[in-house]
Amino acid sequence: MKDKAKAIWRRNGKRWLIGAGLEASALAAGAGLMSAARGSGVIFTLHHVRPETPPVAGPNRHLEITPEFLDLAITQLKAFGYDFIALSDVPARLQSPSAKPFAAFTLDDGYRNNAEHALPVFARHGVPFTVFIAQGLAEHRQPLWWEVLGRLLRENDRLDFDFGDGPETLDVRTPVQQLDTFFRFAGHVWSREETDAVGRLCDLAERYGIDPLAITRELVMGPAELKAFAAHPLVSLGAHTVTHRKLCRLPAEEAAGEMRESADWLADLTGQRPLAIAYPYGSRDAVGPREFQMAGDLGFVIGLTTQPGMLTKADLSRLTALPRVSLNGYYQKTRYVKALASGIPFALRK
Repeated sequence: MKDKAKAIWRRNGKRWLIGAGLEASALAAGAGLMSAARGSGVIFTLHHVRPETPPVAGPNRHLEITPEFLDLAITQLKAFGYDFIALSDVPARLQSPSAKPFAAFTLDDGYRNNAEHALPVFARHGVPFTVFIAQGLAEHRQPLWWEVLGRLLRENDRLDFDFGDGPETLDVRTPVQQLDTFFRFAGHVWSREETDAVGRLCDLAERYGIDPLAITRELVMGPAELKAFAAHPLVSLGAHTVTHRKLCRLPAEEAAGEMRESADWLADLTGQRPLAIAYPYGSRDAVGPREFQMAGDLGFVIGLTTQPGMLTKADLSRLTALPRVSLNGYYQKTRYVKALASGIPFALRK
């Protein structure tokens, strides 16, 4: 019980600390402090962009922002003097820095709401953006396990599952219990062979009347939609592998195949081979130097992690290992955009 309480405190404490750090950074930026932390520019990462509907809380809340917040963020960045550039223009902009900082926008996974709700906002402001597509998701044959798990937790009070030490009954009635259980399942997925662990989770979902691939079909654009979406002059598509697994846990040949086949598929679909890839999950335990080198060898010019940071000319030496800054659903306030754009939160972490 003590361990569980500590885990809950750590998660809530971490969120509080992030919020406090953003508040302090916004104040520092407003006072003109640490101006060098801004660097030359920033690449933002998003997932869902959709209106807020109940339940607004949940373990995947960090993956979604509202169209109103996206509009606010762009408006705020304009007020700060940011140029909005296509992701493909980042290397040239780093090579010849401007007095004005730049921002590039990216979205992962190809959710249908990227076309329905994000595109109108970007179009209104004339802002280009790149959406990273995993072939298996777009073909609706790969489950979005985190979305499957989120629905399981929302629609049930208890779940029966065997994590490896015998069957357990998990009480998931409260938001705290749901979050605790979500992280336990995530740990299960990432501590085992990912395909097998996700398969067991999907089997569990089916026992509770949930079709995992129906969720993928509901949320993710299919090939025809992507082809039409990519025809918009502000839209670019990038590779996001085939099966959306942690690349660093795969044998080298399989990891390279995931990256190459994803780009091949998009080239066949749109007639244009992507020169950028976003690594699934993008964290330090998901991608590393082997994959960064591999991306360059496969012809990718840009490779994106989810590790936070601003960009400087020094990043020209690691174009396949660039950081991104998340627009997070837990922190949808104007002053947080100011804090993130200042680069101060990331400078303080070094």
